[in-house]
Amino acid sequence: MQSQQTTDQRTASTSTMHTTPMEAGRQRQGRLWSNLKEVCDLLHIPAAVSVNSEELLFQHVQFKTGQRVHTIGQAFDTLYIVNSGFLKTVLIDEFGNEQVLSFPMKGDMLGVDGIHTRHYASEAVALSDCDLILLPFKKLTALGRVHMELENLMYGVMSRELVREQAMIGMLGALSAEARVARFLVSLADRFAAMGYSSKLFNLRMTRHEIGSYLGLTLETVSRTLSAFNEIGLITVDQRTIGIKDAEALKTLRRLPPSRSRTKAAGKKAELDAAGDDQMLATA
Repeated sequence: MQSQQTTDQRTASTSTMHTTPMEAGRQRQGRLWSNLKEVCDLLHIPAAVSVNSEELLFQHVQFKTGQRVHTIGQAFDTLYIVNSGFLKTVLIDEFGNEQVLSFPMKGDMLGVDGIHTRHYASEAVALSDCDLILLPFKKLTALGRVHMELENLMYGVMSRELVREQAMIGMLGALSAEARVARFLVSLADRFAAMGYSSKLFNLRMTRHEIGSYLGLTLETVSRTLSAFNEIGLITVDQRTIGIKDAEALKTLRRLPPSRSRTKAAGKKAELDAAGDDQMLATA
């Protein structure tokens, strides 16, 4: 399966950049191709005005849940943009243990770590059914030499990914376990909002074990922290469904109070909520 996907991707890489208007019309009807403007919109960057967007088409490839997009050590030839779905990127040690590096979603770019050595340094796995857009790297660099504006825009996207990774590293070193989980939930909520989805109620596509690997925590710590957040009314938890009740408190949380204090705090919050409901009824 992986070899067939790689073959298909390489075939696509050699034929996606130029096509006739008639071919483009047929291919676009099936939503299997995107032009340059659509790719730039997805990446949240301005379209390169020096390039005729309609002359450049980029192929989409679909991956099922659990399928690998690329593996560690695989020859690098393509960057990927997530059009829909959720993924994880991981490092795998000699014993087969995974270290989750990121959870790419719509608008994110994959494969940047393959540029330096021309081999992918991480593995990308679909956490849900995904639709990815292929950016053949050789074609992209050739295009960038002619259109400097486009090259600068793509560098900006890559830099944005690095800044996000650096922020993550800083968070792991500076925050408590509870604060890491809190910031992770806030970050997810913000990402969902940016994609036009609800930031108050969403499903976790990743497991608690994968969240722990990403945050440098154990599965037990993640589960215990989510339960504690639910207990004091910061979130609601229903299996993988998370409801954000107090985003501001999650943003500023440093550590959880002791369990006995949490029980009192939860009771106090319930009283305040009930009083607020009574006041609304009285003034209605």
